[in-house]
Amino acid sequence: MKAVRFHEYGDPTVLRYEDVEQPVPGAGQVRVRVAATSFSPVDGNIRAGFMQGPMPVTLPHTPGIDVAGTVDALGDGVDRLHVGDRVVGFLPMTETGASAEYVIAPADVLTPAPAHIPLTDAAALPSVGLTAWQALFDHAKLTTGQRVLVNGAGGAVGAYAVQLAHRAGAHVIATASPRSSAAVTSAGADEVVDHTTTDVTTTVAEPVDVVLNLAPVEPAQLAALLTLIRPGGVLVNTTVWMPAPSDDERDVRGIDLFVRSDAEQLARLVTLVDADELRVDVARRVPLAELPAVHADAAAGALPNGKVVVVPGA
Repeated sequence: MKAVRFHEYGDPTVLRYEDVEQPVPGAGQVRVRVAATSFSPVDGNIRAGFMQGPMPVTLPHTPGIDVAGTVDALGDGVDRLHVGDRVVGFLPMTETGASAEYVIAPADVLTPAPAHIPLTDAAALPSVGLTAWQALFDHAKLTTGQRVLVNGAGGAVGAYAVQLAHRAGAHVIATASPRSSAAVTSAGADEVVDHTTTDVTTTVAEPVDVVLNLAPVEPAQLAALLTLIRPGGVLVNTTVWMPAPSDDERDVRGIDLFVRSDAEQLARLVTLVDADELRVDVARRVPLAELPAVHADAAAGALPNGKVVVVPGA
């Protein structure tokens, strides 16, 4: 089968589109015929060698933490899934990824794929959808009537966060560039702040209960967001290389989010997609052989907002 792998850490040129042996599932695993994976910034960080401490991988390594596809073979002890099932999942970050025609997945990370969108597009949901869900509900405990600021709402996680917060009955303030403002408004933002021309810390008129930071801001900018949060509120930060600050005097907590695979939560997101209550947006679809170019575009800051879906055999 075909796969994209890197045999050494480095820039995008280390990625190779090559033939590899088709994997065989072990106990508790299934083999998935991949309909699509997606590009995630963590894939680029792992490839570059920046994550060798927290996320060690065995070389050669196949990236691709999201998968959508069809169950092709079952390992021992798997009875929840069947050959032919259409599934979606967030794969373990340190194991072989889905940038290939087939991938081995733990059965317990997979859930039935959305029925109302193309299977390929479902690969744009798992990691970013779970990041938004866990940030808002596991960590921030967002409830109806609260005010939430989504800093960096124009990206893939931001699109889900705005939709989910709006659906939860929160008042959503979003920062976005002019090219993203229409999409952010369509996703449910009540207020949109143009971060290219405006300092959000001087624009938000009333305190918020939650700040969700999705943007790679400077530490001083992240600390400044604390001033927007009411006493007892929370800042959830996804830029994990920069610890989230807290304000103990006002009981404002800073939380660093490390997204985890959760098939039950993913199933809830799938249900929302099929009920047309959560929109899955795909910015670009590319064939697997072009994945190195996607990594190069990401390194150059040239990727579009939203998720890039990578399709084997396309």
